[in-house]
Amino acid sequence: MAHFHLPLALSILALLSLTFPATGNYWRSGRQRPLKLEPEKLTHFQFYWHDTQSGPNPTSLNIVKPPPNNVSLSTGFGIVNMFDDPLTDRPEIDSRVLGRAQGLYGLASQNEIGLIMAMSFVFTTGRYNGSTLTVLGRNPVFEKVREMPVIGGSGLFRFARGYVQATTHTLNMQTGDVIVKYSVYVLHY
Repeated sequence: MAHFHLPLALSILALLSLTFPATGNYWRSGRQRPLKLEPEKLTHFQFYWHDTQSGPNPTSLNIVKPPPNNVSLSTGFGIVNMFDDPLTDRPEIDSRVLGRAQGLYGLASQNEIGLIMAMSFVFTTGRYNGSTLTVLGRNPVFEKVREMPVIGGSGLFRFARGYVQATTHTLNMQTGDVIVKYSVYVLHY
């Protein structure tokens, strides 16, 4: 009966990896062109995010409610909303639409009203048409200015990194409808 000897097996695998090194061609599928990156630049712009929970066509829907025995009812801890919100160039809802903010936010704090947000800004007009920016971070909604990181992007924002600053423009406490000004600072190629 043969006994398996782990140290010997690992030594053999290490020796084989040195004898038959993997080449770059082994892992590639198809023709690869070298990635040419332009010098990195900083772009700053702003827009307004319209999150509407009321009316016949809400752009934000509650998808998770907290359990009935939730002790953090004052903060809404555990509530999760999915949204597809318009982004406009001015605070008026009928101003020019620049794109959509798509994602979700959850009330993630037991001690204050604080969101965890995961969203993509999907641009549909102008220079950034077809490009996206992804934001993931904590949003303590009653602070005057909230900062969240930009963690990536696509199109003109490939390899993006930076941050957004969110400032509440209007908030209706009865309906939950809110308009937030977003100032975006993003490094990209």
